Amino acid sequence: MPGASGKPPILPRTSGPRLGVGLVTRRLSTSDRGVHRPASASPTTVSPALASPDVINFPRGATLAVLLVVPVLGVLLAGRAAAAAPGTGPPAGPSTVVALGDSAASGEGAGDYEPGTRGEAGDWCHRSPAAYVHHAGLGERSVNLACSGAASRDVRFGSGAHHTEGSQAARLAALAATQRVRTVTLQVGANDAPALGDVAVACIRTFVDPTVGPCRETVGGKWEARVAAMVPEVEGAVADVRAAMRGAGYTEADYVLVLLSYGSPVTERMDALHGARGCPFSRPDAGWTRTVAFPRLSAALAPIAARAGARFLDLSRATEGREACSRSSPAEEWQRRLTVDARALVDDRLDAPGRHLFQESFHPRAAGHAEIGRCLGEFVRGGAPRAVCLATADGTLHPSVPAVTA
Repeated sequence: MPGASGKPPILPRTSGPRLGVGLVTRRLSTSDRGVHRPASASPTTVSPALASPDVINFPRGATLAVLLVVPVLGVLLAGRAAAAAPGTGPPAGPSTVVALGDSAASGEGAGDYEPGTRGEAGDWCHRSPAAYVHHAGLGERSVNLACSGAASRDVRFGSGAHHTEGSQAARLAALAATQRVRTVTLQVGANDAPALGDVAVACIRTFVDPTVGPCRETVGGKWEARVAAMVPEVEGAVADVRAAMRGAGYTEADYVLVLLSYGSPVTERMDALHGARGCPFSRPDAGWTRTVAFPRLSAALAPIAARAGARFLDLSRATEGREACSRSSPAEEWQRRLTVDARALVDDRLDAPGRHLFQESFHPRAAGHAEIGRCLGEFVRGGAPRAVCLATADGTLHPSVPAVTA
């Protein structure tokens, strides 16, 4: 799960990870951090200015001031005023797809994290070359700006930083000014008021100590209010993404913006030993998560996309039948199981490495990202404004367009 109410959070957001809830073509070098291109692409496909880690994923410091303050400052100001004026149009160049958002988009859980996002200089964004943006086939280049634990405020324009990285909208604006961006994906909201990471801890706590009360009651009773509080935060992030693209000279017709929801990492359909196998959830709590919490989250995100003229891809059922502990072997599942000791987690006894290992829990594995990428690519190319990713008889994931009702 990306990002429990009542008790103080087990993992303080200032020092521990916020949780945002495989086919790896090649390991990206430090100079390609966050950027993916087909193996056959010419070296000129990637602009040296954009491939540099000091531009895409820089630590804060002098390099940032020199390289980005001039091109980005104007976009920041225009974006905050929501009045960026279109320029002469998008730049020419290879088509590019860009991913923004939290751990569900960064590739948390998929492993093989790109250099510079594995804790170096405090950057724990955990971007994986197995992330779905690199499997969608939506451009000659794919760029991942998402960061594990990011909330809507980390996407928006502003001077703050998350895991040492600045505004995702500002970095999108800088990239779109020199690269021909055709598609932008945004997956965010889980680390806003819903705080899915804290929900996971609350559900695990009650499994370890049943006297606490089921999370479907302790969290479920407040779920509608938490989801409602998320809506304006995500709307602000979407607005700033639009402003970033306007500031780079794009009209809304020049690119596709896709807002994605989240897939449930757990299911009530677990065997008797699921607690010892990495899924310390009671079946009723897991059932609430799968059938209520995640569908309600999707239902709140869909209208945000519609109001912004964006397209919406519902992932609430994307990993159905492949959730954590749904199969005899973890290798057959699309969601990762708990990666740390449950008792140490709820007792707040995890050290720093343990907290970062916990980041990977209940996130899509590399195989899950490959299938989500397939569904995303088919959805964008199909042109429908909205779809839900569902597994077909052959076990692969494809978009299903809801029937239009009168």
